[in-house]
Amino acid sequence: MATNLAPGAPGIPARWTSSAKSGVGTALSPACPIWFTISHGILNEIYYPRLDSACTRDLGLIVTGPDGYFSEEKRDAEHSIEPLADGVPAYRLVNTASDGTYRIDKRILTDPERPVLLQEIMFTPLKGAAADYRVYALLAPHLVNAGMGNTAWIDDHEGQPVLFASGRGTCLALASSLPWKVCSAGYVGVSDGWQQLRQGGRLDPACRRAEDGNVALTGEIAFSAANPKILLALGFGTAPQQAAETAFASLKQGFGPAARSYVDKWRKWQAGLLPLDRHAASGLNSYRLSTAVLAAHRSSAGAAVASLSIPWGFNKGDDDLGGYHLVWPRDLVETAGGFLAAGDPAEALRILGYLRAIQEPDGRWPQNAWLDGSAYWPGIQMDECAFPLLLADALRRAGHLPPAALSSFMPMIERAAAYVVRNGPVTGEDRWEEDAGYSPFTLAVEIAALLAAADIFDAAGKTEPANYLRETADVWNDQIERWTYVAGSSSGDEAGVEGYYVRIAPPDKAGAASPKDGYVPIKNRPPADTDRPAKAIVSPDALALVRFGLRAADDPRILDTVKVIDAQLRCELPQGPLWYRYNGDGYGEHADGAPFDGTGRGRPWPLLVGERAHYELAAGRRDSAASLLRTFENSAGPGGLLPEQVWDGPDMPERELRHGGPSGSAKPLVWAHSEHIKLLRSLRDGTVFDMPPQGVKRYIEGRTVSRFRAWRFNHKIRTIPAGKALRIELLARALVHWSSDNWATVHDTETTANAFGIHLAELPVAEIAPGNSPGNSIVFTFFWPDSGHWENADFFFCRHRRYRMEHDPAKWRPVFGKDHASITAPLDHRSLK
Repeated sequence: MATNLAPGAPGIPARWTSSAKSGVGTALSPACPIWFTISHGILNEIYYPRLDSACTRDLGLIVTGPDGYFSEEKRDAEHSIEPLADGVPAYRLVNTASDGTYRIDKRILTDPERPVLLQEIMFTPLKGAAADYRVYALLAPHLVNAGMGNTAWIDDHEGQPVLFASGRGTCLALASSLPWKVCSAGYVGVSDGWQQLRQGGRLDPACRRAEDGNVALTGEIAFSAANPKILLALGFGTAPQQAAETAFASLKQGFGPAARSYVDKWRKWQAGLLPLDRHAASGLNSYRLSTAVLAAHRSSAGAAVASLSIPWGFNKGDDDLGGYHLVWPRDLVETAGGFLAAGDPAEALRILGYLRAIQEPDGRWPQNAWLDGSAYWPGIQMDECAFPLLLADALRRAGHLPPAALSSFMPMIERAAAYVVRNGPVTGEDRWEEDAGYSPFTLAVEIAALLAAADIFDAAGKTEPANYLRETADVWNDQIERWTYVAGSSSGDEAGVEGYYVRIAPPDKAGAASPKDGYVPIKNRPPADTDRPAKAIVSPDALALVRFGLRAADDPRILDTVKVIDAQLRCELPQGPLWYRYNGDGYGEHADGAPFDGTGRGRPWPLLVGERAHYELAAGRRDSAASLLRTFENSAGPGGLLPEQVWDGPDMPERELRHGGPSGSAKPLVWAHSEHIKLLRSLRDGTVFDMPPQGVKRYIEGRTVSRFRAWRFNHKIRTIPAGKALRIELLARALVHWSSDNWATVHDTETTANAFGIHLAELPVAEIAPGNSPGNSIVFTFFWPDSGHWENADFFFCRHRRYRMEHDPAKWRPVFGKDHASITAPLDHRSLK
């Protein structure tokens, strides 16, 4: 066997491939746990046996001919793709050589009966005769989620040659309906079939094995004038024999029966959805395409990954294990919303069940995770911890979680509500996975989720914890403006407005008048160009305050913020206006089109067009929302898939970047397709489909305000409007030791615990007269009886007159001249021995 080893081990460093997918697909059958992707006219990553387990880099064809002719279809052909039927992610591809030499027709799908991917291929010479050309299949295994450490070999199965590969406990076998002619296994970049054909014009049959490296398999297809069509079967299994047996079983069955079963299953599922059909300018049924994208990214257990792609994958190696084929709880809930909007509550309920299964013991969810719930990145994003509460309530309100079913989810809901109410409102990372602090988007999700959870608690007969959730939501809602709304800035002056909501304000610091006076570290920027003033950074994220029902669409502060957003973040492209995530964003290609490599420049996101369209609908401008829908759809790439970002620079053909076309980031973005479905539903209904009703009723219609301000270690408040009570909220039992006369007399107030394990105490702020003298202030500290020690700091506040920036439903503009209590912490001395 050693004499058959290919030279050049272990090959060049492995790389993934383009993220510019034009097709994704899977069989709606548990017997076939395969998900596949297509770009540039060939198969890319194929996932088996789970959505998060990529097993190949790509599988394409090479054509050689007279006089050293060499052509690789993915690089040297024009590609077209179309689904076999509306809403069915099986594909017909036509790859026509750019030089007019040949045409390759393909039909691609998976066999619903077994783990096999099928490609029916027809080769048609457009110059000369079939005998003039040789066609080779080139397969790059990446088993599993890695290009290195794979082994490839050529062997027989029941007398027929087969291309085999194995790695990390998974095997594949590539078989052909016409027996392979010459075959080869080699190391990528050194002795693989591409190198052999490019350099010598033929395969070396002596290279029959390549071990433990970045490997590739190549086989010559036995095309002829009499046999212009063949069927390739790529089988998977835990052993080589198993993979080969399944591949040959599909070959024996043939493409036709598999195709009929595949298409019928998809048509049956599509028939159960709401008829929101719409044909985009491309002629594709954009609704059915979006629903198929959602369904092609899910598992039978209820999981769904963010995208079957790796952003800038051609520039990524084995160190980027996850790409976007991971579960983000936020994206997953948005996907569930897409299923709900399309009329598939059963799938949304499965997603809720999956979320229940992967919830952490403390009630949170991981930033992102593998399908088994194992955390991938370690961040904590409070919107992701709150979103499942909104999904549970949406299902409950729609009648899909009746009392008996709801009771089975109550432990999950109780843990999630407890986590949010104990750890909010500050988030460890915003929804863009970058910065900690007070984010309008995250705040909107948290507050809406607390109100939703309160209704669920009421339905379960748990009135007291429900009341506390609403009280906390009221406290946080009242302070959104203090945390995130700025006035009198240069950005506001340039836009001709009084003020606007910022993208994010950093966590409270004792020296700042408010969080928005701090600095935000902009990620993905060069080290010398990171920190920016919070008040200088704006984002469409502020529109979440409307989307989640906390602020009216015509609130003057929202209207002013929209003006600033459009002045700084709107980008006019051929398909219409798109928006950037925030000014200074570094997540995108460099100015010269080079791929994102840790730094770059953020590009416009089609997703944000959908979110803006929902805002326009909420504001009563249906025509504007419908126009943005067209822009949204026209941002899709070949095959109708919506990208994460689009290219806003000049055409760069050498980098496959077209002005207004998809960039090199993820495609498709499932979140964007979910937003597309929800927008179609919202336009049909004439109202925002997923707007939670609780905030609208409580804050916009009822104008509810809180009688409290809450002091916590993770947000030590600095101002208290006159008439508000101060509530101390701690995560452990404590004695609040305080004085209003500079420790001449002292008072001790014991905390009391509520149902969420939060320990509460109220201090009499109202009794303090305005002024900064010792007699007009309160100083406090804590004794922790469970550990028997004092808090090593005093905390001090006094009432005085200062600028007010609070949410006052009766006054839509900031007001001045109100009495406040100012709280600073900590002092640099100890008052207790």
